Amino acid sequence: MEPILPGAMLGLLGGGQLGRMFVMAAHQMGYQVMVLDPDADSPAGRIAEQFLCKEYTDQTALQQLGTRCAAVTTEFENIPADVLSALASYSAVSPNAESVAIAQNRIAEKRFLQTHGFPVAPFAVIDKIDCVDEVKHLFPGILKVSQFGYDGKGQRQVSDADELHAAFVEMRSVPCVLEKKLPLKSEVSIVLTRGCDGAMASFPVVENQHVSGVLDISIAPARIATMIAKQANDAAESLAEILEYQGVLCVEFFVLEGEGLIINEIAPRPHNSGHYTVDACITSQFEQQLRALCGLPLGNAAMHHSAVMVNLLGDLWQKGEPEWLHVIKQPLAKLHLYGKKAARPGRKMGHFTVLGATVDEAFASAREIQQQLESV
Repeated sequence: MEPILPGAMLGLLGGGQLGRMFVMAAHQMGYQVMVLDPDADSPAGRIAEQFLCKEYTDQTALQQLGTRCAAVTTEFENIPADVLSALASYSAVSPNAESVAIAQNRIAEKRFLQTHGFPVAPFAVIDKIDCVDEVKHLFPGILKVSQFGYDGKGQRQVSDADELHAAFVEMRSVPCVLEKKLPLKSEVSIVLTRGCDGAMASFPVVENQHVSGVLDISIAPARIATMIAKQANDAAESLAEILEYQGVLCVEFFVLEGEGLIINEIAPRPHNSGHYTVDACITSQFEQQLRALCGLPLGNAAMHHSAVMVNLLGDLWQKGEPEWLHVIKQPLAKLHLYGKKAARPGRKMGHFTVLGATVDEAFASAREIQQQLESV
């Protein structure tokens, strides 16, 4: 593909914080952005050159986006895959519809990974009540809806057939995946970029800590054995190759007791666990997304500092605006707020990243800041 150079209009499906950071990276490099999102107050839409406040399936809006933009990308995987297919008839689209269709459905994702020999937790598809008795070997397990589940939503832990039955009914009997719970040592992820020419650049493996299913802290680089980090990187790059992927891809892994490694899920977009790259890497995940979309050479993904990223959820606002000086006064801390007006509990409102000469140094400082913010 011929490179799309600065000055061009790029299209973006989705106007949340990931989209906002993509728009900022695009502006820095001289591009314009048109955002399509149904939320009139979308963070990305407010800073883009053009904002189409329409549903993702609105044919008029899609035609306008496709014909006026040199290339189109997405900030989250729940855009219907056929929308991406339709847009591809107008302009370049990445990631491709086939990759998104796999990643947006847990059943398709698990089967794809299993078929291609990637390690996954033992699982079964639960799509009807009478199949409950056939999966007793997967207890205790986690029941997950096959679509539209994120940040711990659409998941229930189940320990027997009765709990599985109740959880399946609670989830309105939509198709689900039951995964066997395994003894975990840690959770890690890797964000990589694959260009249209097949070139790849991987960021360091990140260690992730969650609270109530929502990412709380990401530690980069991950505190894991070099061998495990290499296995994760090799698996992620192999997956991107098989998918013939173009763009930024995140692969989440479980590190098991005994150092085994299995893939949890994939996300065909920039990822919350990759936010540290904005401050700690030569090229951020959002600039890489733009480079891959526009057919440009990928940037250097190396880190220049160790880093710890901490999510800021709406819970912090329940007693008023947080005391941001706790972050700002720290010389190696960077505050990122997403411009969302409604601070609901559990909603991602921003994050901060702390840099350090070592991971331990950055982690200690980040935890101190986090505790100060929460103690107000």
